[in-house]
Order: sequence, then C-alpha cells, then structure tokens
Amino acid sequence: MPDGAATSNLYRPKLATVLSEGYGLGDLRRDAVAGLTVAVLALPLSMAIAVASGVSPERGLYTAIVGGFLVSALGGSRHQIGGPAGAFIVLVAATVADVGLPGLLLTVFLSGLMLAALGLFRLGGLIRYMPHAVTVGFTTGIAVTILASQIKDLAGLTLEGAEPGPVGLKLLALAEAAPTFNPAALGLGIGVAGFILWLRRVRPTWPGMLLALVAATILARFVHLPVETIGSRFGGIPHSLPAPALPDVSWDLIVRCLPAALGFTLLGGLESLLSAKVADGMTGRVHRSNMELVAQGLANVGSAIFGGIAVTGTIARTATNIRAGARTPVSGMLHAVFLLAFMLVAAPLASYVPLAALAGILVVVAWNMAEKREFASLLGQWKAAAVVLATFGVTVLHDLMSGIFAGCAVALVFWMGSRMARRLGS
Repeated sequence: MPDGAATSNLYRPKLATVLSEGYGLGDLRRDAVAGLTVAVLALPLSMAIAVASGVSPERGLYTAIVGGFLVSALGGSRHQIGGPAGAFIVLVAATVADVGLPGLLLTVFLSGLMLAALGLFRLGGLIRYMPHAVTVGFTTGIAVTILASQIKDLAGLTLEGAEPGPVGLKLLALAEAAPTFNPAALGLGIGVAGFILWLRRVRPTWPGMLLALVAATILARFVHLPVETIGSRFGGIPHSLPAPALPDVSWDLIVRCLPAALGFTLLGGLESLLSAKVADGMTGRVHRSNMELVAQGLANVGSAIFGGIAVTGTIARTATNIRAGARTPVSGMLHAVFLLAFMLVAAPLASYVPLAALAGILVVVAWNMAEKREFASLLGQWKAAAVVLATFGVTVLHDLMSGIFAGCAVALVFWMGSRMARRLGS
C-alpha cells in the first residue's frame, strides 16, 4: 500500500484519488458504519460545544453537517473528520461577546478565506516548526479554560450579568453566584461525566456520550428535575438547515473582526494539521497538507454561509472514524448526512436535553484534551518547562493567541541563545 508521500503536495482531494482507485460496495459498507459511529459521537458534542461557545445548539450541528461534509469531500486526508472543536470555545465566545452573531459569521467567513490562501501559498508544511512544548501548553491551557467555562451550567448557577471571558474574572463572578447553586444540576452533570468515563473503561466501543445524554434527559424529564434545558434557554432546535446567505459585510465590521479571524485561522490550521498527522500515524498514510488547508478554508466559508461556527479537523472524531473501520473520505461525508437526518427527524427531542448534561460532556472533553502526562514530562526539562509554562499561563490568564506568541517567544530566545553559544564555542 503506497503511503502517499510522493503526492503529498498535490492540490487534489483525497476523495478524487480513492474514487479513481476504485470504490466498491464493501468500501461503502465500512464507511457507512464508521460514519454512523462518528455521527453518534458528534451529535451531543456539536451541541455542547455550540452552547459553551455562546451560541444556540443548532449552530454546532450546522457546523458539523456543512463543514464536516466539505472537509471530507475536499480535504487532503482520507480519514479527517471536521466540525466544531472544543479548542475554539473561548475564541468563539469572545467573538460573540464582542461583535455579536453577525460579526461571528463574518469572522468565520474571513478565516475560511485566510486558511484557503495559506494552503494555496503552500504553507501547510510549516506546522512542523511549531515547538512541541507550545502545542502541549496551549492544548492544556484550552482544557483548563473549557473546564472553567462549564462551571456555571454544571452547578446551575445564575449570574446577575453576563459571564466574564477571562478565567480570573469568571471565577470571581461564579463565586459571587454561589448562593444560586443547584444541587440537581451538579448531580446530573457529574453523573454524566462519571458515566462516560466509566463506560469508556468497561465498554470502550459503546457511544458513551450519547447514552449518557439520553439517560440524563430521560431522568430530568420524568423525575421533573429543576434544571435548565435547551428548550428553556433556546426554545429547541430547527428541523432543517437554514437557507444559505452571505454574512453581513461592512468595512467597519471587517476591521473589528479581523483580529479574531487571524486567531481562528492560526488555531484552525494548527488543529486541522495536527489532527491529520494523528490520522497519518494511525494509518500509515500521508495527508496533503496544502489541500487540507484549502478544504478547511472552504469548509469555514460554507459553515458561515449556513449560519455555523468555526470548523476544524477534530482529533477525537478522526481517531474514532479510523477505529470504526473507515476506508475513505466518504465516511466523513456520511457522518454529516446522518447528522442532517437527526435534525430532520428528531429535532423536537433536543429541547428536553439538560444544559448540565452538556456541561458534563465538555468536562470529559477538557479532561481528555489536557495532555497531563506530556505536560508533567516537560516540566522535568527546564527549557521546555519555561516554554510550556509560559504558553499555559498566558493562555489561561489572557487568551490563546497571546499564549502561543508567548511560548514561541520563549522558545525563540532559547534557540537564539544556543546558536550564539555554539558560535562562541567554535
């Protein structure tokens, strides 16, 4: 089996390659099973990420359906699954708070154009220059930030005003709201998280997130638990995709959205190419990095046109796709079709889903995202420790972009110092 290294720089979607090689009924069966498996995982996760990002749950589904389909149909990886990602929660929430939903859609649209441009300028290979300690630091920092963002819904707290974005201010506001603590919400959220983690140990192939969400919804509904639901906050989700429409555009709004769009572009490129590298390691294949960036860009443009949020390659869903036996990008396209079928058939049921249950799902996402062992290992090397701690600290206390720049700056100082030392020694 060729690994694809000889064609890794081609601007040709992997879908075109696999179809030219021959695609049979057996391939379709395996891709359909894998696509359904990933859709079962993506369904609760997409809604949870959307709610945590400050938008209504259906926008997470729009993202997974439209963006996920385009990532697979046009991408440079055989197994990449695209959709909303936990890493974007903080950036999306901050953007919504700053420029509102119209500004968010324009930000996603602009980010898509930038990602496509990066691919067209053959910058996909630059991912290998990102220091490993920076990647670990910002990934763990994002995990901590996601966890902090879920405390409100997990504990059923009621804030007097809007929830602050920075972690420090957020924790202060949540502490002030402690008297509104809802034991039923906390019990439900912790129960969901605990059930998912337990089921992963005893039945790792079962869809723990979906089963936990269904059980929590039935319990809350029939025991009449006093917890907030998707219906009570958002009024449920629509039965279908909205009509496509270009985002509102004005020069002033573009100027306001441009910094966030740059952040979306950097994070989306990193996340997508890291996910594609993970897929390569699991399958022995080689993805087409520039084609992947172009596809991610077009997927973000498509997501924005249909009212979705940022799209990126997702490591957990991509790995699930591979383990489920996917052969080609058709599995990712079918995962999007299965999600659309859910919206068409079962959308009214989503209104009963407790928000505390979605928060419990994201607690598990944050736990899995945090690279705990790698983080601890890097602390044993003083240079790597400085880089990872700078990235982690600034990410948590300020924002992701500043964290990446801080970590890269520290790494650059060490690199320049070692270069100077070698020159002086010679």
